[in-house]
Amino acid sequence: MTVPHPSPSLSPDEEPEPAEDRRHMIRRRWLTAITIVLLIGIPAGYLVISAAQSRDSGRDKAAKYSATGLTEGWPSRLQRRIYEVPIPGKSQRVAYYETNNWRASRLYVQFLTSNDGLDTFLERIGADPADLEDGELTIGKRDRDVVSWDFSGPGPWSGLVHEQNRPLPTQRITVDRSNPDHPMVYVVSKATP
Repeated sequence: MTVPHPSPSLSPDEEPEPAEDRRHMIRRRWLTAITIVLLIGIPAGYLVISAAQSRDSGRDKAAKYSATGLTEGWPSRLQRRIYEVPIPGKSQRVAYYETNNWRASRLYVQFLTSNDGLDTFLERIGADPADLEDGELTIGKRDRDVVSWDFSGPGPWSGLVHEQNRPLPTQRITVDRSNPDHPMVYVVSKATP
């Protein structure tokens, strides 16, 4: 026969706590959920909104230039030196695109400058500003199509071809003078090995 063990007597300090009532348990769970939302949800939401705004801003700029094949910004110094395209300082709306194949390489550049900036640019490549011929669109349709340049706008237009012996590049330059103080310059510089 087994003798039952007497249950140990608990002192008043060791008495088990009463079970949590249902209202207290629900309140505790709600507080935990609210804390999680505040600590994790709000920063995560902020990151999502911030990323979306940043992406949209980048997309707007990228869409503007990807439709034309152009990259917003200045070509590298090496590209400007190889293709002999010395863009004047303080030029705006600068964009470029480069193509390479085994026959020839081309750098397409556009920039908005002042009349003095245009004269400086032409002098630096070894051309005379007086060589610009009114009404001349010196950049051909094939090259215009590569970067989606549309020269049907108001103008007036002028242009010149600055030919050099190989391996020096030849530049085809077309200038839009619809704003008489700030001409828009389009350049296709072709280097042939």
